[in-house]
Amino acid sequence: MINRRLNTSSLVTTESKIKASRVRFGILTLIFINVVINYMDRSNISIAAPLLSKDLELNSVQMGLILSAFGWAYALLQIPGGWLVDRVSPRVLYMITLGLWSFATLLQAAAKGFAGLFGLRLSLGVLEAPAYPTNNRIVTSWFPEHERASAISFYTSGQFVGLAFLTPILVAIQDAFGWKGLFFVTGLVGIIWAVIWYWQYRDPYESEKVNEKELEYIREGGGLIEWNVEQRAENNKKLNWKELKIVLTQRKLWGVYIGQFAVNSTLWFFLTWFPTYLVEYRHLAFIKAGFLASLPFLAAFVGVLLSGFLSDFLVRRGVSVGVARKTPIIIGLLLSTFIIGANYVNTPSFIILFMVIAFLGNGLASITWIFVSTLAPKNLVGLTGGVFNFIGNLSSIVIPIVIGFLAKGGNFSPALVFIATVAFVGALSYIFLVGKVERIEA
Repeated sequence: MINRRLNTSSLVTTESKIKASRVRFGILTLIFINVVINYMDRSNISIAAPLLSKDLELNSVQMGLILSAFGWAYALLQIPGGWLVDRVSPRVLYMITLGLWSFATLLQAAAKGFAGLFGLRLSLGVLEAPAYPTNNRIVTSWFPEHERASAISFYTSGQFVGLAFLTPILVAIQDAFGWKGLFFVTGLVGIIWAVIWYWQYRDPYESEKVNEKELEYIREGGGLIEWNVEQRAENNKKLNWKELKIVLTQRKLWGVYIGQFAVNSTLWFFLTWFPTYLVEYRHLAFIKAGFLASLPFLAAFVGVLLSGFLSDFLVRRGVSVGVARKTPIIIGLLLSTFIIGANYVNTPSFIILFMVIAFLGNGLASITWIFVSTLAPKNLVGLTGGVFNFIGNLSSIVIPIVIGFLAKGGNFSPALVFIATVAFVGALSYIFLVGKVERIEA
């Protein structure tokens, strides 16, 4: 009898000591690497642009069209991409799309002129379209609400830290192997990673590494882990126009849609025209420009991490969700207007200083996906994310083309004024349109 009591007591003590696993953080690391590759493949053309445009004899208007080609397809396919995310496993969807967009990146090395390069950039946009709605879907499934801003800020930081550290490396690759070698290497990296992703990723209920305590922790914190088991079958139907109407007629959603366009406008300047601005309009040597171009990305990396961790900290301290989520975004958009200061200085250090401030602000504002997780109807997270990313990424079409026309006469100042104005409008949209932060009922 004594031995049985001891054994029972020992069993209870052992069970009480079992801690929740932390598999979700490994999943977050996988998403982070996806984002690094995603942005490397969409922005490598900005590094190649000065040499590529000379080799293929492309003028600034043609380059503006090529730099925007990705955005045409990417933006237009966000809504179908979001619909697809609600129906296909992230494990399968990411492997297929990542592998194919990386192959399209590799093929850009064989481009012979405007038409071929434009077509390959369009295909890249098509294939990357589901990426960010998929990221948001995974985080919504794997993370409780009070950790979600930090998780989103961490994987979003991949678009900045990857480019910050990779830009000098990519410049060196191009210096050694030319712009064709740059496309070949970056494409090959993505193809290899697509295989690794499929090997490593599982949804919460499919993972053999996660224990019940972690699943319970995620579920009780508002993580939508059941979606992967129940809701995908429910959503296995054609696009419902009534559902689309819901996500297109909510004022608070339009506030974040407009804000996302503003955030992405600053981002797309840095992803497309920034190296050309330094080399051709500020007359910096290419290698020096490659180093200086990495500094704003480092600042944006710091900004996005500060934004997410600060926002979650404020929520844990009892600050309202609306204030905690909106504050870093509004401040960040206002800081992005400082880009206009580069028009009034001539020394490289001061030019880069204003660019660093602007992109630091862009980083602070880049946790905007938290509003998709927080506001979207539970069964329409993917579709809402698709509309959100569609409107936000219209900037990837507008910004390269508008800048190409504004800078056509050799003066880049009007382009920077344009970027600052859009950022200011974005701040106003969060102040006046979003309103109370609460989930919309479908």
